[in-house]
Amino acid sequence: MKILLIDGHVLFREGLHHLLRQLSDGAVEILEAESFSEGLMLAKQHPDLSLALLELKSPGCKGALSIKHFRKFYAHFPLVVLSSEESPHVIKEVLSNGADGFVCKSSGGSTLLSALSSVLAGSVYVPNQLLHPSSIASDSENNGSKDRNSNTKGYGLTARQMEVLRCLSAGLSNKEIASTIHLAEGTVKVHVAGLYQTLRVKNRMEATRVAKQLGLIGMSHV
Repeated sequence: MKILLIDGHVLFREGLHHLLRQLSDGAVEILEAESFSEGLMLAKQHPDLSLALLELKSPGCKGALSIKHFRKFYAHFPLVVLSSEESPHVIKEVLSNGADGFVCKSSGGSTLLSALSSVLAGSVYVPNQLLHPSSIASDSENNGSKDRNSNTKGYGLTARQMEVLRCLSAGLSNKEIASTIHLAEGTVKVHVAGLYQTLRVKNRMEATRVAKQLGLIGMSHV
């Protein structure tokens, strides 16, 4: 496994070495970059990367714009953002622009390993700051509609997440869901990941089954 770590702080990079080596039973090679531009260069030189970790405040990194730029050229391996930033708005913006996960630096080592393992398995990791109903920002990409911050049946799902869940259970793809409820596809991806974590499931089939067991949905409909 080959991991690219982009962070301007040497001590932080060194501290992650031991932790990251726990992600695989085999050899783990960690490439270090002190700036965003250096990270791009290393990504070009190593097309066999398994994972990239980016500190949002690394030299040369311009937040969500840099995430979008990185994914434009390197979309064949997961990109996870590590940051001291915990604003739900920033987290959502980063995920909507192509990051596969966002881990706050205030999280513990076990949380980071769990998040990275989830991302490597093909999921999107969304931190609790974004999953908590009171912290979900409004969805205004297309029609200015807002998430209502009310729980649904006490399971912690917002009204917007329920809309996504109904579409998902009807067999719609992320692109089709985005078109149906007028959201950006990246935002739908964030909501689907949030559903998986809230319902403690790993895929759409499990999400539909658990949602029916909880009485969140009946017959699938949009």
